[in-house]
This record gives sequence, structure tokens and C-alpha cells, in this order.
Amino acid sequence: MSTNSDLKKELSFNDFKAQVLEDYKIAVTSRECSLLGRREVLTGKAKFGIFGDGKEVPQLAWAKAFANGDFRSGYYRDQTFMMAIGALDIQTFFSGLYANTDISLEPMSGGRQMGGHFSTFSLDENGQWNNLTKQKNSSSDISPTAGQMPRLLGLAQASKIYRNVEGIDDTKFSEKGNEIAWGTIGNASTSEGLFFETINAAGVLQVPMVISVWDDEYGISVHARHQTTKENISEILSGFQRDNEAKGYEILRVKGWDYVALIETYQEAAKIARTEHVPVLIHVNELTQPQGHSTSGSHERYKDKERLAWEAKTDCNVQLRKWMIETGISTDEELITIEKGIKKAVREGKKAAWNAYLNPILNERTTISEILTQVAASSANRVFIEKINNELLAIAEPARKDLAVAARRVLRYLVSEDSSAKTQLTQWIDSYFEAIQPKYSSHLHNETASAAENIKEIKPIYDGSNEEVDGRVVLRDNFDAIFTKYPQSLIFGEDAGAIGDVNQGLEGLQEKYGELRVADAGIREATIIGQGIGMAMRGLRPIAEIQYLDYIMYALQIMSDDLATVHYRTKGRQKAPLIVRTRGHRLEGIWHSGSQMGGVLNLIRGIHVLVPRNMTKAAGFYNTLLESDEPALVVECLNGYRLKEKKPTNFGEFKTPIGVVETVKEGNDITVLSYGSTLRIVQDVAKELLQVGIDVEVIDAQSLLPFDINHDVVKSLAKTNRLMIIDEDVPGGASAYLLDKILNEQNGYQHLDSQPKTLAAKAHRPAYGTDGDYFSKPSAEDIYEAIYAVMHENNPNDYPKLR
Repeated sequence: MSTNSDLKKELSFNDFKAQVLEDYKIAVTSRECSLLGRREVLTGKAKFGIFGDGKEVPQLAWAKAFANGDFRSGYYRDQTFMMAIGALDIQTFFSGLYANTDISLEPMSGGRQMGGHFSTFSLDENGQWNNLTKQKNSSSDISPTAGQMPRLLGLAQASKIYRNVEGIDDTKFSEKGNEIAWGTIGNASTSEGLFFETINAAGVLQVPMVISVWDDEYGISVHARHQTTKENISEILSGFQRDNEAKGYEILRVKGWDYVALIETYQEAAKIARTEHVPVLIHVNELTQPQGHSTSGSHERYKDKERLAWEAKTDCNVQLRKWMIETGISTDEELITIEKGIKKAVREGKKAAWNAYLNPILNERTTISEILTQVAASSANRVFIEKINNELLAIAEPARKDLAVAARRVLRYLVSEDSSAKTQLTQWIDSYFEAIQPKYSSHLHNETASAAENIKEIKPIYDGSNEEVDGRVVLRDNFDAIFTKYPQSLIFGEDAGAIGDVNQGLEGLQEKYGELRVADAGIREATIIGQGIGMAMRGLRPIAEIQYLDYIMYALQIMSDDLATVHYRTKGRQKAPLIVRTRGHRLEGIWHSGSQMGGVLNLIRGIHVLVPRNMTKAAGFYNTLLESDEPALVVECLNGYRLKEKKPTNFGEFKTPIGVVETVKEGNDITVLSYGSTLRIVQDVAKELLQVGIDVEVIDAQSLLPFDINHDVVKSLAKTNRLMIIDEDVPGGASAYLLDKILNEQNGYQHLDSQPKTLAAKAHRPAYGTDGDYFSKPSAEDIYEAIYAVMHENNPNDYPKLR
């Protein structure tokens, strides 16, 4: 099922008629899926439904302008478009509604996202790139309102890079930068800051981006008068309209029920964006939402009779049908026949999808029920077990949860028994979770050989001259090597271009590599990350620079909801190996504290979090990440750019391993774990403690996500039997995360002779100035006294109480 997008040649009336009829079939099919989908939710077969009814005709017109190589970054109303480009059929639609975990049957997300969230395969089953220029592409949707907008910017910018930067192998990714990134958003969602930030950035960058605003006058139940100034998004954005004096947008307006005008408008938009690389906004108004926002409520609750009557009359499918009859393209009788056939096909497709979802679970139930029957026969608790088994068999449409619950509840009745049937049951539970859990939990990270954890360490090489330079020089020269080695790499951010970043880690590189590869960006952190996500999804290797770690807060939603979940929510069929570069630690002042690691760690699972103690380690991380293909956040030490480091000779080649700690000082009395700038203070204190006979083993975490994959910290504990974790996050932040990893994951508690300790900053943000830092974050004296106190508790005679 797809619409004909070849409008370049003259069509005969019969050809034109055939095309219109095919479009109408898609529109009706989509509508029937929406209607039946709602009923499936209300009957309980599906959990939630959010559909694209009322937007069918404009999406048909959009599909005709959408070419191979183009990308979509949309929201959960675009089902008709996905059908029109051949990426969604009836059975697939319902498989998504039922959350079928089979990626071959539910290719949008393998059951991980609710229906209405669409994507295509950018990667094959081995994690290798498909040829994106030979297919129509949809980046994977997310639910957060306007969250698709920042990524859209990057998808469009990739075309600009491919068109204007020489030396990139674009074989699978671009045809001379001619691809358009198409975005969609509801009129109410244009109230979000992410929308306005993206609009502004695209106007500045001048990228081939076309945004469709589906305007049905409501945001859930809230009318446009409460959403948008003048109730008209294109009107208030009219200042962005390009003219002879300044670059900007082309802004087009069209009614959402006018089939011919819609086709003409989308063809015009495509021509402008594709050839001129000018962003276009299409305001599609007079649309309807026949079933309301979602299955959670009815629109009759908030629309008056006049509005409902207007919607029934103006419905785009109704208007298309009327126009077809008036122009002689079809007759009412012919269309009734077509509509009846589609209703039947949708019912059959729904049934096939439900059977494909349910039958494997029924087979699994048969297996466990037979085991439970055998268990009951040999158990003293036969009556209770049979009751559980009968209740399981009585469920007409069981979920996998029902099977697991029954099996695990029965196991409780067998706790004091021993039989071959019990052994079979425990084996079934273990094997069931081994087989089923990955359906819901796999692909948080790359699971192929190119995973970052598989990249081996290569140490820096020195020429023996012991030349020492500022840490920033190590970074700068390594970035220079990176940009030479990887033509597809680029970096951008606030002050990253002309002045070579605020700490001169990119000094002179814009002049050498050009303004597109080493670029300045506006003060707009969310869309800086979005640029990186979109370009990474199209085969480039972007490094998005956020000036300070504190400013990550502006971008954290996009990193958490989009970047961190790309690989997971597509079950490994899309990736965005973006590197986010920032700097933090030991800063001064409430808004430059730079160490909110606990929050970051908990919000961006799926992204590696790396905390190098110096610039050589940081450079090594960049080299490792570029050999891999996973997203990461690298936090450089702000107070380390002017500290002296030896200058390596193998720039671009040495690699810091990910997930591996480093013992920077061996000792026998206590293991102290830290990272970043605080680690240097710990190292200094360890030297002072030697003077009183305390031999500290100092370990640099280096990598927080993942942390210590070789369990080297617990090996240290086996020697020292004592543990202290020190960092500058708030109490209960990263230090608590690390403690949990060591005690509960590595079972380090087995080796402890005393209580494990954490030392963190105060609960408040740091006050400004030198004294603010001293009294807010762990000082050398704090660290000394904390370690000494542990030794005093163990041996008060050798280590008398300090105070």
C-alpha cells in the first residue's frame, strides 16, 4: 500500500483517476484502522490508543513529495503517511497496538512503544547501516510534546554537511545533500519551547527542513485561544518569512481538506527545501479530530454541537469523497463498494495481528500448564497448585505476565518439597525469563562487536623528551588528528568555532577545517543536542559541545527521552552515536557547580557517562568513541586545561577504555574511589596520609556508565577490607550510585571489615568564591579527616582521634 509520488510526468485522466482512487483507499484504510483501533482499546485488548484520524488527506499529499533518502521526524498522528510510503500496513498497525514483541511483525518498535510511534530500519539485523538513500526513512518517534523537533534540525543539517563538506563517504547516506527532513507537530504543541528553539535554529542554519503543523484548533481539550497568540501559528511566525533583504523561512498555508491544493503546496515546499536548502513551514488548518485526542476521553465533552457539526462536514475524508464524485472520478456506488471491501480487510488484518500476538503466548501457556499439572500430582499442596493452574487456564487472552506469575506462585508451595517436577518448573522459570526478558530489555546499548566496551586500550606514546604542555593543547592536537582521520566528524557548540572554545581546546581548528566542521552555535542547548542526534542518525560523527555541565540541564530532556532511548526503542534498528562534550567539576557558585552527576546518571541510561581526570584521558575517550558507534557524555575537568601534561606522539590513536577503572596509587589500608577533579585532591591527600602510616589505594572510576566492568574495585577491597567513595556531587548522588554498584553488584560487602563510607558535597549548591568551594565541597582536609576517622575506628591506639 503506497501512494504514487511520481508527479513529474503528465498523467492521463485514467492514470490520474487511478492515483486518486488509490489515495482514497489509503485514507479510508487509515480511518478504519483508527476506528477499530479505538474499539480494541475500549474492549481491553490494547492498553491505549492515539490515532491519526482527521489528518489523512494532507498526509497523502505529503507522501507524494517525500523521496527516497528523505527523513521524517514526526509525532503520533502520522499513520496515513506511513501507510502511503509503504512502511505500515493493516496488520502492522494492529501489531503495534497490541505491543507484539516480534520486530518482524511490529517493525516500529518491537512492542516497546505504544501505537502511533513510527520508525523504519536504518540498520540491518547485524547493526550495519542500510543504504538510506534507497529507502524512505522515519526516525523513531517519541511521546514528549515537541520532543521530535530538535532531532529534526539535525536530520536536515546532515544534508547541508553532505552537500558542502568534501571528503565524506556518503555512499549510504546522501545524494549530494538533496534530502529533506520532514517534521510534523500539532498546533497546540507549537507552544513548547523546543518548537520555537528549533524554528529559530533552522532559520539561522538554513537547512532543508519542512515542518507541517496539523491544526485542528485543539490541544487535547484546550482550544487554540489558550494555546497560541492570535490562535494562528503561521501568523505569529510571519516575521520569519524570507524576503529580498534577509534569509528566513518560506511559510505556506493550506486547508487540510483541499486535496488538490495540498498536493500543490507540498510539491512547492519540496522544491524550495530540496534545491535551495531553505526551511519551509506549512500551516495545515481546518483539520478535524473525529475521535478526540485519544482513547482516554471523548471530544463531545469539550466541543459544542456547532463545532461537532462543522467537523462532520469538513472532515478531510468526507471532502475528498465529495470532490471525487463531483469531478467524475468516481461514483457514490463505486466508493461504497470500495469502503465495504476496506472495512472487511481491516477486520481481517486486525484478526491476523491479534492471532499473531496471542498464539505464541497460548503455546507457552500450554507448556507451563502441563508442568504445573505434573507438579500438582506429586505435591502435598496439590489443591492450591491446581487452583492456580485452573485460574491460568481460565484467562481467555493471557499475557506473559500471567504465565510468569502463576509459575512463580506455585514455586512457593514447593519450598519444602523435592521432586523432578519441581526441578522442571524451576528450569522452566529460568529459561522463560532468559528467553522473554530480552524482548523487553535488550539493546539498551550496542550488542555487536563495535560496542564501546569492546574497544581495547591503547596507551599514549611519549618520545622521551618529557615535554609538558597545557592540557588544552593535548585536547586540541588530538581533535586535529580526529578531524583528519574521520572526515565525517564535526564539532559545534557555543564558542566552539571562531575562538576555539572557551578553554582553547579547539584553537585554530575552524580556520583549518572550515566553519561547517568546527562551528559556533547559538545559546540553545536542546537543539545543539538535537543537531547531533539527527546528524548521527544519518551517518555523520558529530560532537555536540555544551559549554558547561550545568547547562546540560537545558538539554537533559532531549538526552534522556530521545538520545538515550534510540537504540532501545527501535530494538537495535536505529542508532545515534552522538558524543556530547562538556566540562565541569570544582566550579564555583550556585549556577556553575558542575557536578550534578547523580541526576545525570539516573536520567540518561543508554548513554555512556565518562569522567576523565585529565585531558589525555579525555582525548583517549574521544578516540575510543569514534572507533565505536554509541552515544556518550564526556565531562572534562574545567580546572585542568592549564595544568601541565606530557605530550603524546600518537594523537588520534591512543584510547582510554570504557567501563574500566584505573588504580593510580596502590595501597594496603583502605580503598578510596573517586573521579574527575576531586581525584587529584585525593591523590595529594594520599601522600600526606603516608606520613602517618596510612597507605591508601586510590582508584579512578574514569567511567560511570558503565562502571568497572572488570570488578577491579572489589579486588582491591579483598586486599584493603575498607572502602571510601569521594566525589563532589550532593549526598546520595553519584557516590551512592557507585556504592550500590560495589556492594550489591560486585558483592564487595563480603570483604569489608568496617562500614563503607561516602564523602560528598553539602546538600546545597556551592556558594560562590574560593571559600564557597572550600565549605561546600570536599576539601583536602575533609578527605584527610574522613579517611583518618575510618582508620581510627579500626585502630584507635595507632590513630588517636583528631577532633
